[in-house]
Amino acid sequence: MKIIQTRFFAIAMLMASCLFTPTVSQAQTDLVMTEGVVRKLDLENRKITLKHGDIKNLDMPGMTMVFRLQQGISLDALKPGDKVLFHVEKIEGAYVITDLQGLP
Repeated sequence: MKIIQTRFFAIAMLMASCLFTPTVSQAQTDLVMTEGVVRKLDLENRKITLKHGDIKNLDMPGMTMVFRLQQGISLDALKPGDKVLFHVEKIEGAYVITDLQGLP
């Protein structure tokens, strides 16, 4: 009887853990990238001004605006006029670039 209770308890715990395990949706793993052109770099304040197309994940039309850069994103290889692909998220009220890639 004790073996059955132990197995039942183990199965119940396994099933419960499945209910509380966070899952990553397809939308979270696929970054929506937007094309843009570098207009200005502010290395000291970790900001970049981009002329960009529609940002679909934020439902934002194309325009020119300043973005903050997430830690770890380097601007060393960029200069005004360069084309880029980027992903931006609204974090604590600010638009923050979380992925940035130069285009040829």
